[in-house]
Amino acid sequence: MLDLTKLAGQIQGLSQHLTQEAVASQKRLELASKYLVDAFARQEEFVEKQDKWKDRIVFANATPIEPLDTRVDIPVPPKVHTVIATDGSQIAPNHHEIAYCYLLNIGRVVLHYGQNKHPLLDSLPEVFYRPEDLYASRKWGIRTEEWMSYRRTASEAMVLAELACGVVNDQNPLLNPRVPTLAMVDGSLIYWFLEQLPLEAREHILPPILEAWGQMKASRAPLMGYLSASRNVEGVNFLRLLACTHPVPDCASFCPNQNDKVPCKVFDPLRDSTLWATQLQPGQRGPLWRSNARILELYQDQQIYFCYVHVGTEIARIEVPRWVAEDTQLFDESLGLMLAQVQKGYGYPVAIAEAHNQAVVKGGDKARFFSVLERQMIKAGLRNVGTSYKEARKRGSIA
Repeated sequence: MLDLTKLAGQIQGLSQHLTQEAVASQKRLELASKYLVDAFARQEEFVEKQDKWKDRIVFANATPIEPLDTRVDIPVPPKVHTVIATDGSQIAPNHHEIAYCYLLNIGRVVLHYGQNKHPLLDSLPEVFYRPEDLYASRKWGIRTEEWMSYRRTASEAMVLAELACGVVNDQNPLLNPRVPTLAMVDGSLIYWFLEQLPLEAREHILPPILEAWGQMKASRAPLMGYLSASRNVEGVNFLRLLACTHPVPDCASFCPNQNDKVPCKVFDPLRDSTLWATQLQPGQRGPLWRSNARILELYQDQQIYFCYVHVGTEIARIEVPRWVAEDTQLFDESLGLMLAQVQKGYGYPVAIAEAHNQAVVKGGDKARFFSVLERQMIKAGLRNVGTSYKEARKRGSIA
């Protein structure tokens, strides 16, 4: 039980720290805004410098594809359209349960607007219990719980592609005009966790995702990643090129340690979303950027582009594959559908929220899952089926 009286003194210190941090953050924001103006005036120069020295720059940064003063009003979406989303949840393996296994549950949502069609709202559960599912990742030094989350990411992409391609391919352009369609996922399309995985382990996760994205590209079903409260700094880090005090941005030679005293870290820890909150009006997007994350070198032709959008309640980071960004009509249409989803969801895309609700495994669901499993094990003739004494004791307190 939490004793709030013992926390009172610490909370006072926390509030003072936050007050000081707010003042410092405002100064960083004002400085970044000035650098943004300078960057627009010399954008081509620094993009060339960034490209020339990219192998010597050690911090994550993005390349602006459009002028930095770009402000685009997002169009109103058509009344007839379809939005698709997937999200995942899981039951982690537990040695104290009646069986050591894990479950992935992928929530599926297909919402048809203005088409007199029933929506799809369900989930696809899958149980993993074979040794190759439970223990294979350990040879790469990856815990089963971590490996489970990576497999869930791949499953979400494959299910999303199946839904999106099915919706698009069912449309008959000879009978009806094309119905605008958008496939959405919660979070980034840049899977940073892949960088730390061994090559053999990565081959089990990334290829299925890229294949799923390729299917959506072939069907022209646009894919979009929606990031709420993004902590990304790739855009702000482009401004570090202007703040660099050295002749060229050769970090490896001039600033190999990258500590807090590095001259270009004048904005740290300012986020992209904080900067663009001062630049955009509700319903507007900023310039399009190309991410230069190292892991994207493995994405083949699926380079990731992004922009920041003022959705009314926050600054959201929107990520799309290159083929979506390069199709101006499709990109603008997708942004319109996204903004409509945010408005329908009172600040967050309703399709993604519903996919999460379909996927989430609650305490009661977990208990029922193991209850069904227990009955099947007893039916199969297994004895001494039950949870450990530790687990049983934790579920009921005598205090």
